This record gives sequence, structure tokens and C-alpha cells, in this order.
Amino acid sequence: MNILVSNDDGVFAPGIQALAEALKPLGRVVIVAPESERSGFSSALTLDRPLRPIEIMPDIWSVNGTPADCVYLSMNGLFDFEFDLVVSGINSGANLGDDVLYSGTIGAAFEGRLMKQPAVAVSLVGQDPSHYLSVENFRKAAKWMADFIQKGLPQVPERHILNINVPEIDEIKGALVTYQGRRMQSKPITSQINPRGHHVYWIGLSGEAILEPSIDDSGYVSDFYAINHGFVSITPIQMDATNYNILQQLEDQLKY
Repeated sequence: MNILVSNDDGVFAPGIQALAEALKPLGRVVIVAPESERSGFSSALTLDRPLRPIEIMPDIWSVNGTPADCVYLSMNGLFDFEFDLVVSGINSGANLGDDVLYSGTIGAAFEGRLMKQPAVAVSLVGQDPSHYLSVENFRKAAKWMADFIQKGLPQVPERHILNINVPEIDEIKGALVTYQGRRMQSKPITSQINPRGHHVYWIGLSGEAILEPSIDDSGYVSDFYAINHGFVSITPIQMDATNYNILQQLEDQLKY
């Protein structure tokens, strides 16, 4: 099996290195990742300048572009063979709820959505970045991911990916199939004056999770609930964001 590994934290990030190492027993692993951090780029493709992939080590490629660029190039002519699976991560931090709209980790996985196997995005979740983003915790999450893939990936419809979040705890209770939770409004922007007297702004942090019932009407829990209770969260996400339930209602409202 040929496995393509990408991320949005950069080619030298500890998460992607741990993931690639853990997946090597399953087949040939090729890393194609941004040359530096590209968090928050979602599914953006670079259209205004050329991309330059560089093989910095055998089967490790650096690209001066976005996470989605990396997967797009890899699946459309960069190599003379095809990939069987795309795994994006391990992201340094959660991709829960509304995070999926912005995440470069998710964007890279979505570029692999037409794979024979479902493309997968994986993130490591914890409270204190100075503690949980350690090499050892990335290795634990990578081992969990390799075992999950080795057991046989679940079948999902075409144009779907699996968004997986792994909690940073000593004993993971198991895994839950979850739905995408919701966050409150993002924190306010921060305004500063730079040394040249110009106003500059920092985008605010993500909003807090909206507390929801432990189990909704469908019988499933949110990704936030799973993580907060010591479970790996596995959320199927689809490219088609159409709300089919309101198509008729909307059409009726637009009849003049």
C-alpha cells in the first residue's frame, strides 16, 4: 500500500514525523508537506505562483505551498505511481466542531477524498500545549492511528473523509463515532500599533465549545463530548454541504 502523508504544521513538525514512522509497517510512506506552517489555509490552492516540490530526503518532499497543494500535486503527476490512502496530520491541536471550516489538516485530507480508501485527518488534543505537544504523545497518537488503519478502515461514501481527534491521556477509553459539534463566536481580534506606526490585527482565538446534551436525538455524541470524556472522536465529513432537508422549503419561499 502506498500512503501519502501531509499536514499543515510543516514538513519537519513532530506530528507528521511520528505518523510517518508509525505507518511504515503498513506500506510505502511518502511525506509531501508544506515547507513551513500553513495552519488555517483550509482547502486553498496556490494559483498565483509556481509550486516547487523539493525532495529533501528519500520519500520526504517539501512544497512552497498549502496543505491542499501538497496533496493535489502528489495525486496529479508528481509521482509515477498512485496512492492508496491519504493521511493528514498529526495536527498540533484539536480540529473539533467549526474548526473544520478553516483547518489545513482537513483541507489536505479533502484533497484525497477520491482515494480508494477514505482519506483521514488526525489531530492531537490536550489542554496545555507546553505539556501535551510532546514527541511521546505524538508517538502514542500515531500508534493508535496505525492500529486503526491496520484493522481495516471503515467504508464511507465517496467524497467523504474521516476527521479523527485523539485525546492526550494515558488511558484512552476507546473510540466513538461522533457528529461535528459547535463553538461559540470566536474571541475578539487584537489591535496593535507596529514599530512603523501602522495598525495591525491578530485574529482572535477559537470560541469555546457549546455545551450540548451528551446524546442528541440521533443517539450520537459530539466530537467535543468524546474528547472531554477520554474517547477518540471519529467524525465522517462530506464535501457536499447542501442541506437537503430545506430544499423544498426554500424553493417554496422563493416562489413569487
